[in-house]
Amino acid sequence: MAVKPSKADKKIAYDAKLCQLLDEYTQILIAAADNVGSNQLQNIRKGLRGDSVVLMGKNTMMKRSVRMHAEKTGNQAFLNLIPLLQGNVGLIFTKGDLKEVSEEVAKYKVGAPARVGLVAPIDVVVPPGNTGLDPSQTSFFQVLNIPTKINKGTVEIITPVELIKKGEKVGSSEAALLAKLGIRPFSYGLVVLSVYDNGSVFSPEVLDLTEDDLIEKFATGVSMVTALSLAISYPTLAAAPHMFINGYKNVLAVAVATEYSFPQADKVKEYLADPSKFAVAAAPVAAAGGGAAPAAAPAEEEKKPEPEEESDDDMGFSLFD
Repeated sequence: MAVKPSKADKKIAYDAKLCQLLDEYTQILIAAADNVGSNQLQNIRKGLRGDSVVLMGKNTMMKRSVRMHAEKTGNQAFLNLIPLLQGNVGLIFTKGDLKEVSEEVAKYKVGAPARVGLVAPIDVVVPPGNTGLDPSQTSFFQVLNIPTKINKGTVEIITPVELIKKGEKVGSSEAALLAKLGIRPFSYGLVVLSVYDNGSVFSPEVLDLTEDDLIEKFATGVSMVTALSLAISYPTLAAAPHMFINGYKNVLAVAVATEYSFPQADKVKEYLADPSKFAVAAAPVAAAGGGAAPAAAPAEEEKKPEPEEESDDDMGFSLFD
């Protein structure tokens, strides 16, 4: 006959298992397990079997094991788990993709009836239609102020009714009515609250970020760095192109306003001296875009400026792009 292990032996075995998992896995999902039954939890374990392990336990025991293991190994990153062990939570150790594991966990939700005293996680709306109940059951609807009518010997709800709001406790009348209607409004399963990845802790919403979201956030950060650098005249890699362009514009403005000149400024002065040449420059652009060239363009085609030794392309960009 097998000897039943004592509580002390169970604690020692649990501590050893938790420490082993901490050493073996660097990724952990902290999940709330409120209203999750043992059969449901067993199905979740089966679904995650292969690259993930689900470990449940008392918070005090888990905190003690994590704290002692951090001191023993010198890895203080484990201590970041301790503040997360609040409420009815479990640990999902995994070596797989965090997003895929989180989505797999979310699949194992089961419908549950509205029990008295339970806090509603969502709004509960009773849809209109025939309930199949006989007229003697109208008292339930009257107590809850639900408009009904008798249709072919059964009670029919006229309009949709918001029976319970999210965050409210389920009353006895609401629970009895939902039970009579056969409505199981709630669904429960493991809900990922936080993600631990090699010492870093972040919200599970981060797992839903796509590459486009990351690129957008990176571009926003670069824009902020550029704006700050330009405002305080501090050169950075992001602001350098803008600083060069702004400097070139300043030099060009000085050249236009004075007798000082250089090849690129000569071309600008030429256009300013004879504005009709703008039409000549705009004609090819308008033709490429499918639009009509300005009326003055054909008359000026014979007066195209002679090519210069150096053009604005020498600077690596065009002033009139």
